[in-house]
Amino acid sequence: MSEMLKNLGAHITGKLGSSVLSSEIAFGELTVWADPARIGDVLRFLRDDPDCRFVCFIDICGADYPERDKRFDVVYHLLSPYKNFRIRVKVKTDEATPVPTVIDVFPAADWFERETFDLYGVLFDGHPDLRRILTDYGFSGHPLRKDFPLTGHVEVRYDDEQKRVVYEPVKLVQEFRKFDYLSPWEGTDYVLPGDEKAVKP
Repeated sequence: MSEMLKNLGAHITGKLGSSVLSSEIAFGELTVWADPARIGDVLRFLRDDPDCRFVCFIDICGADYPERDKRFDVVYHLLSPYKNFRIRVKVKTDEATPVPTVIDVFPAADWFERETFDLYGVLFDGHPDLRRILTDYGFSGHPLRKDFPLTGHVEVRYDDEQKRVVYEPVKLVQEFRKFDYLSPWEGTDYVLPGDEKAVKP
């Protein structure tokens, strides 16, 4: 199977030239890194080429790497039921640089692009209706970014006096605590209260 995937990767790279930056086999699937500006051409080729026929659009997801200049990976997953292959196509972008929409190639990408915009803040150039889809009206931030606070920015509750839902800044009864479920003998570099009495082997 890996030999077939290698051959497919070589075929795609040979046909698309500079539109494909690199390819590799990862987790038993072919992964192709594409030029973000040419993502539409890459997906169209994968859909229409008789040796590929990736006609089934599965989803788009994101990944956040805040330490990088281009912090986001936008990941497209496709399936070829004719060839029984899956492929993962990735592009890199940042908070300000939009990725071209691929709705004209796969109309099903519409909602997935909106989800990626909503949860990561990735912009899609040419999308006909790029609005939030999972968070509430006026939501601040993008919840799947690594720097988004675990408690969020606001909390909601129903107010009996106002007879409506109200939004308020987050108020924690106690400070957020990081729970450590590891035993001190399994990797912590400190001693929990009472453990100093235990006899270590």
